[in-house]
Amino acid sequence: MLALAQAGSLIALTGCSGSLSTLSPSGPAAGSIATMWWVMLAGAGLLFALVMALFLLVVFRPGWGSRVSPARWVVLGGLALPAIVLLPMIAYALIAGERLLPLPGTTPPRIEAVAKQWSWTFRYPDQGALETRDVLHLPAGTPVDIDVSSEDVIHAFWVPRLAGKIDAVPGHVNRLRIQADHPGRYDGLCNEFCGTNHTHMRFSVVVHSPEDFPAALARAAATTKAEQ
Repeated sequence: MLALAQAGSLIALTGCSGSLSTLSPSGPAAGSIATMWWVMLAGAGLLFALVMALFLLVVFRPGWGSRVSPARWVVLGGLALPAIVLLPMIAYALIAGERLLPLPGTTPPRIEAVAKQWSWTFRYPDQGALETRDVLHLPAGTPVDIDVSSEDVIHAFWVPRLAGKIDAVPGHVNRLRIQADHPGRYDGLCNEFCGTNHTHMRFSVVVHSPEDFPAALARAAATTKAEQ
């Protein structure tokens, strides 16, 4: 039975890989989120195992637990048992979530991400106000603040392998700190249903080495300008 459960888990987890997988992180924020997911899975598995152990004891040893009063069962099984598992998980989630916030004290480079049905415009005020369309360029190993907004309806900016998602709201700027550890290409998408072509509102993230980033961004911005 245990072998079947492990095999089933491995088969199920194979569907969690790929360019949009949060379980294949490539940055510190996404790594923290992935670790939190595993901690939550372990806690849920432990809680499930404890409940199943009690259930099997009741089934195969009917007299077991008859000396425990109903009120004590409620306190132990309904409060104490979940609290032992859930409280440490909540504490870890709060600590991990705090680390994801762009706390004051540092001033990383800033990029503006503007959503509009059905595309993304990225502006680089620290790089001479250059602009790219549907391709976000980042330097590797450098934290970057993404100022996310929208020109029409509510969208959501999300690069699963690099960070969590954040809403793009008309008339309001939400900030997300993002970092890619290594050069490469990643996928991003709108994670908020925004209309009939929502599924096509995707973008790419190209991460360059810090030395190549200015020149690569200038070439990409020139291509975007020529296409307009």
